[in-house]
Amino acid sequence: MAVSHQWFVQWSAPSMLFADITSQYNKVNEHFGNLETKWISSSESSIHRYNNRNVYNGRLQALRDYSKETLERHKPNDRSRSAAITLWLTVMGLSQPQLLPADNETPPFSTLYKWKNVDFEFPSIGHRREALATGKFVPESVLPLGLEVWGSRIWVTLPNWRSGVPATLATVPRAGGVISPALKPYPDWSYHTALNDDFNCTKMISVFRVNTDPCGRLWVLDSGKINAQDNSVQVCPPSIFVFDLLTDMLIARYLIPDNYVLQDSLFANIILDTKTSDCSDLHAYIADTWRFGLIVFRQEDGMFWKYSNPLFYPDPLASNFTLHGLNFQWSDGIFGLALTPVDHFRERMLFFHSLSSYREFYVPTSVLRRPSQVNNSFSEFNLVGESRGLYGQSSASAFDDRGVMFYGLVSRDSIGCWDSNKPYRKRTLGTVAENAETLIFPNDIKINQGEQQNVWVISNKLPMFQNGSLDSDDYNYRILYADTKEAVRGTVCDPAIRIPIRRLLVNRR
Repeated sequence: MAVSHQWFVQWSAPSMLFADITSQYNKVNEHFGNLETKWISSSESSIHRYNNRNVYNGRLQALRDYSKETLERHKPNDRSRSAAITLWLTVMGLSQPQLLPADNETPPFSTLYKWKNVDFEFPSIGHRREALATGKFVPESVLPLGLEVWGSRIWVTLPNWRSGVPATLATVPRAGGVISPALKPYPDWSYHTALNDDFNCTKMISVFRVNTDPCGRLWVLDSGKINAQDNSVQVCPPSIFVFDLLTDMLIARYLIPDNYVLQDSLFANIILDTKTSDCSDLHAYIADTWRFGLIVFRQEDGMFWKYSNPLFYPDPLASNFTLHGLNFQWSDGIFGLALTPVDHFRERMLFFHSLSSYREFYVPTSVLRRPSQVNNSFSEFNLVGESRGLYGQSSASAFDDRGVMFYGLVSRDSIGCWDSNKPYRKRTLGTVAENAETLIFPNDIKINQGEQQNVWVISNKLPMFQNGSLDSDDYNYRILYADTKEAVRGTVCDPAIRIPIRRLLVNRR
């Protein structure tokens, strides 16, 4: 039984704290809030971005400097004020929040949140009633699908599978303490369609995945497609929204060019690749799951290009799924995307797989970053090791800083793992957790940035949702987390455990 922590939810910082913060912060950085933005046009995308990177970096450093000064000025016995400072630092993403899980049913994972149905923080009770009455909010249509973790918040994506999804991206606190919190639309209701009569393509339509970069920005992949389950319609161009996580302001939007948007394209995953501290070399890799393509985006000039390869296609032998009495056929192509840590050669690999597949593949990112390689890269895409075996279909995947991959096994109600310093074979593939109740269809996996890394999982019973067989009396959606080191300690995925290696996994050319 979960312990109530209403004191945390209801607590608010004393006004003297924020008055003190404001006065002191002006002394730290006189340029706070002095940002100049502008719109830039190109033939393929609309770009809205910072015009002064030095100001942005100065704000971030100022926050860090002020955090240290503030903590030094407060004595340990001043409990109320130091507690307020700690919470403020957590909200600003500068301190690790205390996690208060709802339960520990799935060791080594703890369940931070779980929902029977999803609700939202509407501006008022009247707004909620109106949304329910007009069909703009149909609780049974709302499915949490993807997640991301940064600072004190967790982002949850809610695609427009069916009509009745009032907001397609929302947040919940990272600290926990409430079993089933209402979701707060991100960045606010004005970016969503439910409370706005003027429908237009400046709003977010249907978000499948989000990703944060090391420079404090959230990249939101909006498919622009509604009613994806029943009768999908491309109502707006697929695009990438970029938000500043310090201000929650939109700083850029990039439209995916029309020539890369095919009939029935579904852009379902995005991952970010940068090796520089200021993210100036950032590239994004985007999976077109239904039309089997990998889109590359370069931030420097807003340019897109596309790779095609037979390895992006579904495996017909892995397109038949059986899960908890349901049998269904999915022909989903490239879906899971995971980047290895940067190696001694300043190289990293993109590992990928189709949802309807038992196999893993890889390609060097140095290849993907060169548009000149688009038509001359067939042999650069390679198979990794052995098959995961029957019922080895995998959803999302992610690497931690030690090179351990975590991935969802959707037909086995489990989270798998692999130490990339070992060969990819059945005997070197481990299982972190398996639970036929709490891990039904682990749909997304993320690993938070920072020294202390956790693996985060969202499970959502997607096949039951699509089949219409969800039980509203059961907890259907969960967010779980586990320390990455403890999750694999003592298993074959533990980097500290060595096994004989007969041949290299990757042959560098």
